[in-house]
Amino acid sequence: MPRPTPFHARTTELCSSYLWKDWSGYCAVRSYDSYFEREYFAIRHAAGLIDVSPLHKYEVRGPGAAALLARVMVRDVSQLAVGRVAYLCWCDDEGQVVDDGTVARLDERQFRVTANAPALAWLRRQVRRERVSVEDASDRLGALALQGPCARAILESCCAADLGRLRFFGVTSAVLAGVDVQLSRTGYTGDLGYEIWVERERALAVWDALIAAGRPFRLEPVGLDALDLCRIEAGFILNGVDYFGSLQCLVESRKSSPFEIGLGWAVRLDRAPFTGQAALAAERARPARFRLVGLRYDWEEYQALFAAAGLPPRVPSHPWREAVPVYDARGRQVGQATSGAWSPLLKCNLALATVEAGLATIGTEVRVEVTVEYRRHSVRATVSQTPFFDPPRKRA
Repeated sequence: MPRPTPFHARTTELCSSYLWKDWSGYCAVRSYDSYFEREYFAIRHAAGLIDVSPLHKYEVRGPGAAALLARVMVRDVSQLAVGRVAYLCWCDDEGQVVDDGTVARLDERQFRVTANAPALAWLRRQVRRERVSVEDASDRLGALALQGPCARAILESCCAADLGRLRFFGVTSAVLAGVDVQLSRTGYTGDLGYEIWVERERALAVWDALIAAGRPFRLEPVGLDALDLCRIEAGFILNGVDYFGSLQCLVESRKSSPFEIGLGWAVRLDRAPFTGQAALAAERARPARFRLVGLRYDWEEYQALFAAAGLPPRVPSHPWREAVPVYDARGRQVGQATSGAWSPLLKCNLALATVEAGLATIGTEVRVEVTVEYRRHSVRATVSQTPFFDPPRKRA
């Protein structure tokens, strides 16, 4: 049975829809109302507060912490400054992605790793001679994502911290409603946002303070459906949906390298040895097989498919995660779209897809499978730049 997060006493009172899901063994709200549109627009036009406590959180401490993480991550974490956060991935010996997440350097000898999939046993297996401890802090720490254009103003009204000096992907200690917290300028929505990390015992006081401070700014509690739509607009991948971690793959064809899932920019090959380095260097030297791309559907052709069946076009009410084939102009399957949504803000059907590298150029036209009245069709889609939505306020 899923466990309650540190904020469950508040989220369960507000969840009038009774729409819940199991996220990493915790109860998580899908949407507070029957439909999540209000929550989505709160993120894009005001602010949303999301309980992201089910994220796997690991505290890595000790004199050898930096060396350990540098050896197992594709980025050189030993060069990460105190108070900075890095988004990255980690690979197996064959250069196939195990998971993606963040590493925050809290001080010289302490790091916090967040992951989508459980990583405690894997991290502890990597320890060699380093003097380091790895703690699973997933249950001890509550985490909230405060996202949207009003996020900074809300925090400034209730938090003792110099937010003007907290740069994008920075992390700092602060006091919020008399509670010691850590703030990071990070998030999964592609908007201006912060994540607040707090000990479980003081979590409710932080929630209450943020809700009270957010009322003048129209802050809304937000569930996972709205978060999923925002991350698709932001072009963010999800383990188990847009790719599969290599340790969970039963067949080799399901595995992916960082270069195939849009994380090649995070790989630093010209440094001390790290896990998967040789395989990644060999892959970079040869032509790629696949690339992760964004797709925008042709609305007029999509509408015409439904009109031919006497129906209005079906606009997905929720983001979807069921992979569908992608074809080239001759009808040959060249990949698959793995997650997508109708964007209320951009007024477009969007998808994240993995396609053959030769078709990954911006502006290339492909075809995506669409089912109308139980019959399979395809609609034209254009390879587009991601993120689809990238407001300047995110980094300002």
